[in-house]
Amino acid sequence: MTHARTRHPAWLVATLVWCGGVLALVGLGVGSTGLQAVWTLWDDPIAAQIVWDIRAPRTVAAFCAGALLGLAGAVAQGLFRNPLADPFLLGSASGASLGVALALATWATSAAAGSWWLRLGLTGAAFVGAVLAVLLTLALARGVQHTLRLLLAGVVVGVVLGALTSLVTLTAPETLAAMQAFMLGTTATVGWAGNALMAGIGCLCLLLAWALARALDGLALGESTAVSLGLPLAPLRAALLAVLALATGTAVAQTGLIAFVGLAAPHLVRGVIKTTHAWLLLMASLMGGVLLMLADTLARGLLAPQELPVGVLTAVLGGGYLLWLMHRRVG
Repeated sequence: MTHARTRHPAWLVATLVWCGGVLALVGLGVGSTGLQAVWTLWDDPIAAQIVWDIRAPRTVAAFCAGALLGLAGAVAQGLFRNPLADPFLLGSASGASLGVALALATWATSAAAGSWWLRLGLTGAAFVGAVLAVLLTLALARGVQHTLRLLLAGVVVGVVLGALTSLVTLTAPETLAAMQAFMLGTTATVGWAGNALMAGIGCLCLLLAWALARALDGLALGESTAVSLGLPLAPLRAALLAVLALATGTAVAQTGLIAFVGLAAPHLVRGVIKTTHAWLLLMASLMGGVLLMLADTLARGLLAPQELPVGVLTAVLGGGYLLWLMHRRVG
């Protein structure tokens, strides 16, 4: 393990890229009939269309959403100097859920129900809800100066918005089925346009986070040390929170709530190699993408033709990993 941690981070990047490529090929071949070699499907026009129109978009969506959550998790853990911080810490998940619930209650019984416009509206509602929840957290915390106050404000916002979401679904019971799909997370509804959006925003967030990596390195040494290094903490925290909110809101808007990917991805990277945040941010993004691709492939293939909710699978696998990690450290 010691020898592995002294290796250059590029080897892990290359390994994750290779794993992602293998999982992409497997994901393209997994369907209701089980696993098939993807290159054997191109001879059948119908099978080829299924691969291109259904399996390929959701395979790419799994990687893009996982990468966004992995990046957001690395930023959150570095920003709050807490290895248990996750992308939903500032209430973004609850805000997105409330936005979707309100949109469903407004539109579910209209003529647009089930249309492409409804899907677009739900995506926008989830994103706006996530961003507004983070802004509300910042308002309650009175800025970004105090980390503990931010954490407590995020917990309060999450609880209150979660209660409001439950109230909306109780008053509009016809939204329960759609809300359940959103809460459990799915890549099945993401198309190529959604993937392009996630990929574009993911690249933007990664570049911004990479530019702020020195601030995360300074915060890891303590706030007093960061100040002594000449880092303007307030604007840097605000910029990091903007990256966190944008990455999380984009992923949640497209795939719903998928737990533990953002929490586990940076942990797995740190368990393999020790490095600065400039490399950690990239590797956590790749690790998140690989983890969600693996979970999505298993969700489709384990009980085919039945499909498991990918959010349930990530919660089971991620929760099991963290329990094992806690047991190992205690032992």
